[in-house]
Amino acid sequence: MSRLVETVVPRRLGTDFRWLLASSWISNLGDGLALAAGPLLVASQTDQEFLVALAALLQWAPPLIFGLYAGALTDRLDRRLIVVTVDLVRCGVLVVLAGAVATDHVSVGLVLGSLFLLGTAEIFADNASSTLLPMIVDRDDLAVGNARLQTGFITVNQLAGPPIGAGLFAAGMAWPFAMQAVLVLLGAVLISRLTVGRPVRAAVEGQRVRAEIVEGFRWVRHHAAVRTLVLTIFTFNITFGAAWSVLVLYASDRLGLGAVGFGLLTTISAVGGLIGTLCYGAITRRVLLGNLMRVGLVIETFTHLALAITTVPWVAMVIFFVFGAHAFIWGTTSVTVRQRAVPTALQGRVGSVYTVGIYGGLVVGAGIGGALAQSFGVTAPFWFAFAGSAVFVVLIWSQLSHIAHADEAPAPG
Repeated sequence: MSRLVETVVPRRLGTDFRWLLASSWISNLGDGLALAAGPLLVASQTDQEFLVALAALLQWAPPLIFGLYAGALTDRLDRRLIVVTVDLVRCGVLVVLAGAVATDHVSVGLVLGSLFLLGTAEIFADNASSTLLPMIVDRDDLAVGNARLQTGFITVNQLAGPPIGAGLFAAGMAWPFAMQAVLVLLGAVLISRLTVGRPVRAAVEGQRVRAEIVEGFRWVRHHAAVRTLVLTIFTFNITFGAAWSVLVLYASDRLGLGAVGFGLLTTISAVGGLIGTLCYGAITRRVLLGNLMRVGLVIETFTHLALAITTVPWVAMVIFFVFGAHAFIWGTTSVTVRQRAVPTALQGRVGSVYTVGIYGGLVVGAGIGGALAQSFGVTAPFWFAFAGSAVFVVLIWSQLSHIAHADEAPAPG
């Protein structure tokens, strides 16, 4: 058992990392319960398509509305305290929601409002917690640290959480939200055990939050490698968002899969991601980060092409497995590269710019995908995604090696 623990969480990463990892895994299990229970609760309160879609929008909107502000506060305040405080707020919202469901006082308005509050709290918690790893492990251990965090995310959030959440919901609609409240509270307790939390450089006295946000944007704009990384994730999330926005229709109309088959695509993708993160250390010992990023973007580009062509469900499942491995390897690599390059005092703000790029790309892509599918059919977004990704890969091909060594680039003045 001790050998297994040493393999998963090497002693050299320190006690603080073990507290952070345990908190992340436990909180992700709670969030995984909500992945299934949240939509089920919305559907139990209304059958109006607009309100169901509004529920998804209210969970996607907070990163765009509050993301930059969350980044500024992360760099200004005690990061550990932010996570603990916000998780306590999340716990309170979940207790109120669970109580309303249990006493049959729930309404669709209460559910939608709760989802928005939870999404808002989560963006503050996620931004602050993402900056803690570079403060507690050495630069050379960031890759393995991020891989362990991603492994927990895939295992408990994507694989274990949703079916458990659905089972608890079937047993009683309040149970998954009550259980999530307990898990979020436990995650807050574990984070409170960390011995670090305040950024190296405190905010300049009298400096406004808006000025600090601008400073984060300016740093990104003047750091060529990180700027290219942000543009890459923004662009590829436009193409990804376009294709994946109609995935449920693609699965039914193109592949002939029902609800169970559609869920299986997500599960297979998560299994691929788990395999990818478990092999991440061995891969990075043999492949340069620049080449790894190149391979990943090529895989994503041809994923769209392959899905546009195939009509065979088992072929699509193989594609989703490979894509899942790529997605989590790319995610781990990009986060590691960014954490190595960005000064600790700017991690929150630069991370928030990155987050806005992610969700901004998804929102733009979803709009494009919906319009293309409506006009030209369900495969049109995948052809758009292939063409757009291919053009962008050609344009940034030579820059990817510089992105992978972003920490060696001169810091902006």
